[in-house]
Amino acid sequence: MKAENKATFKAELPAYGGLCIAKWKGKVVFIKNTIPGETIEARLEEERKDYYTASTTKILEPSPDRIEPNCKFFGLCGGCQFQHISYQRQIKLKEEILKDSLKRLGKIDIELSKPLIYDNQWHYRYRGQFKVLQGKIGFYREKTREVIDIDGCPLMTEEINEYLLKVRGILKNSEHLHAISEVHISHGDEAVALIKTRGKQPLKLDGLAPAFLHSGFSGVFIDSGEKRLLKYGNHYIIFDLEGLKYTISPMSFFQSHWRLNQAVVGFVKDNLQPLKGKRVLDLYSGAGNFSLPISLDVGEVIAVEESPFAIEDGKRNLQINGIKNCRFIRSSIEGLNIKDSIDIIILDPPRLGLTNAAMDKILAMVPERIAYVSCNPATLARDLRKLLAKYEIESIRMIDFFPQTYHIESLAFLRKK
Repeated sequence: MKAENKATFKAELPAYGGLCIAKWKGKVVFIKNTIPGETIEARLEEERKDYYTASTTKILEPSPDRIEPNCKFFGLCGGCQFQHISYQRQIKLKEEILKDSLKRLGKIDIELSKPLIYDNQWHYRYRGQFKVLQGKIGFYREKTREVIDIDGCPLMTEEINEYLLKVRGILKNSEHLHAISEVHISHGDEAVALIKTRGKQPLKLDGLAPAFLHSGFSGVFIDSGEKRLLKYGNHYIIFDLEGLKYTISPMSFFQSHWRLNQAVVGFVKDNLQPLKGKRVLDLYSGAGNFSLPISLDVGEVIAVEESPFAIEDGKRNLQINGIKNCRFIRSSIEGLNIKDSIDIIILDPPRLGLTNAAMDKILAMVPERIAYVSCNPATLARDLRKLLAKYEIESIRMIDFFPQTYHIESLAFLRKK
């Protein structure tokens, strides 16, 4: 049901999704573009059974933490929600939301340990996933499929923004523009592109890949929705990971805030010591972000991942770095069959967290310690509550992999009771 009222509110508490909570006529109101403590005017947009949604129209009493957004597209582009908030307050808000989720959903009342953050909150992303529609290239407007045409993003590295401008020039003069839905740009030692087409298109898009390669991309993948990918030039880029060469293809996930990722990997490794002689199981391993560095200190690492592209990258990473005590298994966690005893499990699941079957597998292995990296406070709280049957929490902290956005990642260490 649509609601057209405007009203004055006192923003009270932060809520996940970049929202604040207020009260109106006995109902909760979730409000966009405000900060707890502010008095605002907002337009009620939608009424549900138990709550309203609203958008701020006027700041009546601003928070001392309100700042000028750094991007001219803020408020149009749906990528950022926190650019109007000082970074120190962003951290506090995310920690409040994480603590609330743990207490409300997991019945876990705990003081958070010091967050893992990086000094510079801008130009941190080494991959950009840009949408293409009707001649525009950029990001979706919030809750729509309308593309906001951008010429650069302050969250991307300077190199990504430079290659974005090159892509704009190529697409502007391409007869295939109508067939392209997305262009993903990744930059490590070089730049690679992944081009996704709209619907099933013919595999051969004459001239498109050569134009990308001529502009400076070292490699181009074209995903046309068919079974076979077209690959041109180099098939991967290289990052430094704890002194190792970490290769990633355009189809594989990697943590785009690479500078903070390096710090997190080192932090996890240090906090799992002593590692000598241990057998480690890395679940949802990707291409070996944790497995490779930890393999240097342990007896054996088993990396488990479903993506065939990440498995291919992971095996290449083992070969390039001469690592002999790590192996990759392509499997779901639910279908995994590990007969050997496991000392340590590292978890980095998707937003949905652990399925019941995956949880049962982990609890049956009874590792001495667990490191759980989460990208969803709600599913983390749910999963930790189940793990507390056999484990105690050593520490939980927030990781700010996505400054200026509402996304919250966290890291929990657990030890067997």
